[in-house]
Amino acid sequence: MTLYHGSWLTVEKPDLSFSRTNVDFGRGFYTTPYKEQAEKWSERFQREKGAAVVSAYAFDEASLPEYRVLAFDTYCDDWLDFIAVCRRGEDASEYDLVIGGVANDRVFNTLTLYFRNFIDKAEALRRLRYEQLNSQYCFRNQALMDRHLKFIGSEVK
Repeated sequence: MTLYHGSWLTVEKPDLSFSRTNVDFGRGFYTTPYKEQAEKWSERFQREKGAAVVSAYAFDEASLPEYRVLAFDTYCDDWLDFIAVCRRGEDASEYDLVIGGVANDRVFNTLTLYFRNFIDKAEALRRLRYEQLNSQYCFRNQALMDRHLKFIGSEVK
C-alpha cells in the first residue's frame, strides 16, 4: 500500500521526536492513502514555510498483526471519544498505529461545538454521519516505521 505525508519538506525518514501533541490520534507521524488529501495537508504550509511537499511511502500491511492497531471504520462514538482524549493531551494508550477518519475543517467545526458543550455527543455523531470518511494512518511506534514504512520519493507542489 502507498501512503502519503504532506509537509513543507521531504521526509525520507520519519522521526516521532518531531511529532506534535494534542492532534486527532495523538503524537505520531500522520499519513494517508489519498494523495489528494496529503496535497491539501501540504498546502497549508505553503504560505507559512514557502513550500508544499508530498512524500510517498510503501507500507507493508502484512506486518500489522505484529503490532497494536486501533482502526475506526466510521465516525462513531469510540472515534469521537478517542479524538477528544487525544486533543486534550490525555491519551495514555499504547497503540502502535491508529487508523481512521480525519477531523477535516467541517468535522473540526462539529468537534469544536461538541468539545465546548454546545452540542451533545448524539448531535455531533449525527452531523458527522454525513461526512465522507477520509483516512489517516497515525504511526506512533518508531520501530514500526523503521521496519515497514519505506520512502519512495517526494514531489514539490
